[in-house]
Amino acid sequence: MFKAAVLTVSDRCSRKEREDLSGKVIIELIKGIGGEVIKYDIVPDEADLIEKKLLSYCDDLRADFVFTTGGTGFGARDVTPEATNAVAEKTIPGIPELIRLEGLKKTKNAMLSRGVSVIRKSSVIINLPGSPKGVRESLTAILDVIPHAFDMLKGAGHNETPPQ
Repeated sequence: MFKAAVLTVSDRCSRKEREDLSGKVIIELIKGIGGEVIKYDIVPDEADLIEKKLLSYCDDLRADFVFTTGGTGFGARDVTPEATNAVAEKTIPGIPELIRLEGLKKTKNAMLSRGVSVIRKSSVIINLPGSPKGVRESLTAILDVIPHAFDMLKGAGHNETPPQ
């Protein structure tokens, strides 16, 4: 079982002006494949707050996966990818490439997502869109790879089980 943290980035949700449905979709899908959600937070679109949460999830809680939702668009306050890159040690370009590729099958607007995926220490951080539908479609596109990515994080090669 892998440990996951979920971070919703939204000014309105952080002020309780809107319910966070996107974060709930992530939690539902992660639990559906046997993951344990160890932390869930909502922060406004502020790069320093996003970075602090990501550092806490990766360095202190040692979450295997951190899923963010929101802040990946073109708006002036959309800074989730920048905050994610600020804490990154390695990039994983294939994850957002697949998310966008699958999204393009439904709408050309998928090409406008700026979400990234990175590694920090032994945690994978994956940016997802801010809408519940976008989260469901994006996360569903990569869910079957999560167990293999977890094995690789724990030291297994591409076709091995992790060492004990």
